[in-house]
Amino acid sequence: MANALHNAAMAFGFPSLSTLRTMHKDKHIELKRMAVAIKAKSNSDFDDSGVDISLSHRVDAVKPSKTLAICDHATALSQSGVPVIRLFFGESDFDTPAVIAEAGMNAIRDGYTRYTPNAGTLELRQAICHKLKEENGIIHSPDQIVVSNGAKQSIVQAVLAVCSPGDEVIIPAPFYVSYPEMARLAHATPVILPTHILNDFLLDPKLLEDNLTERSRLLILCSPCNPTGSVYPKKLLEEIAQIVAKHPRLLVLSDENYEHIIYAPATHTSFASLPGMRDRTLTVNGLSKTFAMTGWRLGYIAGPKHFVAACGKIQSQFTSGASSISQKAAVAALGLGYAGGEAVSTMVKAFRERRDFLIESFRDIDGARICEPQGGFYVFIDLSSYYGREAEGFGLIENSDSLCRYLLEKGQLVKLKCTYLTNANKKLVEVVEEDVKEKRSYP
Repeated sequence: MANALHNAAMAFGFPSLSTLRTMHKDKHIELKRMAVAIKAKSNSDFDDSGVDISLSHRVDAVKPSKTLAICDHATALSQSGVPVIRLFFGESDFDTPAVIAEAGMNAIRDGYTRYTPNAGTLELRQAICHKLKEENGIIHSPDQIVVSNGAKQSIVQAVLAVCSPGDEVIIPAPFYVSYPEMARLAHATPVILPTHILNDFLLDPKLLEDNLTERSRLLILCSPCNPTGSVYPKKLLEEIAQIVAKHPRLLVLSDENYEHIIYAPATHTSFASLPGMRDRTLTVNGLSKTFAMTGWRLGYIAGPKHFVAACGKIQSQFTSGASSISQKAAVAALGLGYAGGEAVSTMVKAFRERRDFLIESFRDIDGARICEPQGGFYVFIDLSSYYGREAEGFGLIENSDSLCRYLLEKGQLVKLKCTYLTNANKKLVEVVEEDVKEKRSYP
């Protein structure tokens, strides 16, 4: 595999199984801490009118999205008449369950459209506490919850709250693309730990222990994992917890957004529920994935009061409280019953059917390797065997960048690539989060 592991992640939250079958039938296929220094401005720091257009070191430390160029290309194709099936966003094609939507509409009709407390309404925070106790075995009080405009905001606020310049954020790869950039925003150093397809992309406890230092501040765990769909078994989490317990500075951010999109026999374990870990864990969750509420923008963090209050302080200066309407809808969502009740189980059943179909389909494709997901709505595919091949009418497929371009131009398959570079062994893990186009003939 030529010193590199290259993979593709495909979301099956959309389209429907019937559409997938049709597509199948038609053969669709570290930046270190930057010291602040006073230096002479170069000519490039000024525009033609003499205005200083230099940017902050913080912005310069953050890498631009790898997806923008390929998205622009895809948009141009779409505008030229090429039919587009959008799969690259981490959301499903299901509508928000009616009872949730109705709660939101009732909030508008009832005039519930004003500011809420910064941390979220007491009603919602109490509902979250009940959910955490009943479903996750975690006991928190409302003053240990902060509701935000999506789980992504909850995560970045947590990183900013607990990390100082020079701290290290430990991130198993493959990972959600924003994790390292969030660390860089806090002037912390992302430390990427590789995993392997043969081990279902699960973190090796020994590798973790070998890479922890006095600067290690935060370990980010995502289970079920975006983008691999891997689910951490309880026994493995207990091994990781034993290591965490040896390092007083080390905290764990547990990203549990996909907890209820899970396929038996896999089961979800919240890291904070493990002995001794509640006071070391920041649990992040949201409504977007489980309840098909991506556009409602609502997430939350739960954890030790000292840390959560710090997250709330940051939020108070950034956005203040989340939408009052979305919070009313969230109360309704959490009232649907254990794990979202029938509304969620219906969606998960469909996701499983789509997952099974895609796995079976890709097994028939020469050179494709798959990590069978146990949760989430992604399929993670290793396509590295295609690198080094000459494609007729295109040229050499060198890496995931050129593979993305080839699939877009020749097969109307768009894959959005992210790059992960490990410090330990310099392996390059390239992950593609996808956008699928119908394969048709165009003039």
